[in-house]
Amino acid sequence: MVLTLQWVVLRALGPELAPTFVATAAGLSILGAAFLLSWSAEVAEMDVPQALALAFLAFIAVLPEYSVDLYFAWQAGQDPSYTKYATANMTGANRLLIGVGWASVVYAAWAKSGRRSLELGRPLLAEISFLAIATAYSFAIPVKGTISLADAAILFLLFGAYLVAAARAEHCLPEIHGPAELIVRLPPAARRAATVGLFLLAGGAILAAAEPFAEGLLETGRHLGIEEFVLVQWLAPLASEAPEFAVAILFALRGKPNAGIGTLISSKVNQWTLLIGALPVAYSLSAGRLQPMILDSRQIEEVFLTAAQSLLAVIVIADLRFSVFEATILGGLFLAQMVTTSSELRFVFAAGYVILAVFLLIARRDTMRAFFDLVSLRAIRGGSA
Repeated sequence: MVLTLQWVVLRALGPELAPTFVATAAGLSILGAAFLLSWSAEVAEMDVPQALALAFLAFIAVLPEYSVDLYFAWQAGQDPSYTKYATANMTGANRLLIGVGWASVVYAAWAKSGRRSLELGRPLLAEISFLAIATAYSFAIPVKGTISLADAAILFLLFGAYLVAAARAEHCLPEIHGPAELIVRLPPAARRAATVGLFLLAGGAILAAAEPFAEGLLETGRHLGIEEFVLVQWLAPLASEAPEFAVAILFALRGKPNAGIGTLISSKVNQWTLLIGALPVAYSLSAGRLQPMILDSRQIEEVFLTAAQSLLAVIVIADLRFSVFEATILGGLFLAQMVTTSSELRFVFAAGYVILAVFLLIARRDTMRAFFDLVSLRAIRGGSA
């Protein structure tokens, strides 16, 4: 809570601060708020179906990411030069989720149990199915070169359908540890009031910190001679998603790897539908007219690379198994493509993801059948996965 409130106090006092200090203090406030949101969402699992709670937890956990990205999209409606930052933040967050988050949960589960393969189980079929559909649709964005309100409508519908599917899941009481456990011990009315209070406190802190954090990052990049695009793409999402990664890894270390990976898969569905769809809405509202966000060549490359990574990830887990070897491939490819800003190499990595995905589909007949069951939603309607 100290991390969350320190920026609120600094902003109220109003001292002049260096851009690097502003970015650090505001970023720490977002980090603290993200932890508060994660705890409140864990407690919410007591009162709603587990699958819906995972969706809610994932949505709450990515609110810090939304605040920064929507700020950039809003600014882009008045200054088109900000468009690249909205795209940078969105693509960086999505690739971090898979390249760092998913892989980390598998490694944590391996360290805990010694098993080299994680059995995901049928309860995660809704998340994986809607991620598969959103991934298939995402390739339309780099082809068009825009993110439009029509894209927003389709992606919002996908997210709504996902929530409906998650809400139908059976409710089972979760095991809760750490600070959230203290709240769970309260009487039901007090527990719900505390949960809402934490949510409001964290949400207010995020709103107060989003703009100075975003602008502080840009000013820091200019001051230190670091490309602003790179800072926005990797540092901003890492700060906002670190608590989510921590929660997922703790799930795995407590012997609940499916809950950990389920949270991150659900977060990916959130970011690949709701977040992308919200960008042109914020952009159009700020501009005062209905218009798509126009992507330049670098943004098109980044979105294509992100879609390609997502395609491989979905195909890897389509059979509801996720091995250490597969996690190493996803993590290794992510780390390798981070070290270059070359346009040609980004396309090489994107093509590599797609080629490897197609190879897996052809080489594993069961995976091909499972993937098409996911995209057609047959898997969650009772068909084979």
